[in-house]
Amino acid sequence: MEKILLVLWPLFALIAMGFVLRRTSLFSTDFWPSAEKLNYFILFPALLINSLAHAPLDNPKLSFLAGAIFCVLGGSSILILLSKYLFKITTPRFGAYIQGITRFNTYLGLAIIADLFGKEGIAIAAVIMAILVPSCNVIAVFSLTSDKKISLKQILLPIIKNPLIISCLVGIVLNLSPIGLPFGSEQLLKLLSAASLPLGLICIGAALQTATLRKEFQPLIVSALIRLLVMPLLAASVAHLFLLPALETILLVIFFAIPTAPTAYILTRQLNGDSQLMAGIITLQTVLAVFTLPLVLALVM
Repeated sequence: MEKILLVLWPLFALIAMGFVLRRTSLFSTDFWPSAEKLNYFILFPALLINSLAHAPLDNPKLSFLAGAIFCVLGGSSILILLSKYLFKITTPRFGAYIQGITRFNTYLGLAIIADLFGKEGIAIAAVIMAILVPSCNVIAVFSLTSDKKISLKQILLPIIKNPLIISCLVGIVLNLSPIGLPFGSEQLLKLLSAASLPLGLICIGAALQTATLRKEFQPLIVSALIRLLVMPLLAASVAHLFLLPALETILLVIFFAIPTAPTAYILTRQLNGDSQLMAGIITLQTVLAVFTLPLVLALVM
């Protein structure tokens, strides 16, 4: 537990720093959207490409890992869909809930894995992300548009244009081809990658919004407990059924134990979902993860 706390507290300190800095006059309001774009479109894709270019794609356990991921996502999505009809949840709110439970904060997840497991952990985590990112995006778009007539193009366009998905595909192609990362490009990607996770964590804190917490506390707390405690338990159970190795099991649990993605707010707003509810889900999960993550990691490590 001590090792876990030593790894986690600096990461959450960076999130807290972002929250405080956003509320000071040190940076203009225009700085934060620009910092998020820099990380989302350049720095973080560089990290994914570099990691996937060296990932063990020939690992025979990858098919089992993919199967476990789809089982966790599929099972949880079906249960949430049933609750939509059982509790008569409107589509705008349903889209927020399902994103709160299935999506994940990539920056925090990879920062934890990098500190705990180094390059080996990051390489496998990149493979998990290559499966999770497009899958979670498909689920999110469908959940937010389930009561609308929407074309295949409208569904696929935000997925195809996602820089994280594009960078995953580029990294996989480089891994499978004889090209690799030539002419010193690996060092360039390493330098860009080094800036990605700290900036990402600071931007997470800057994006936190507390206004919705009092108005929607009960549904927010239920969503948070499902995401931060039930989902990692489900992931651990499925990993056990698929006989995944210890490292793959821990990484899978981490991805389902971290809070939801801050970018879920943007997608929810673009597709006319309940963006204020989504903001509250992101904020409360990020705050509660300070307490739940050490507990979950102590149980699986």
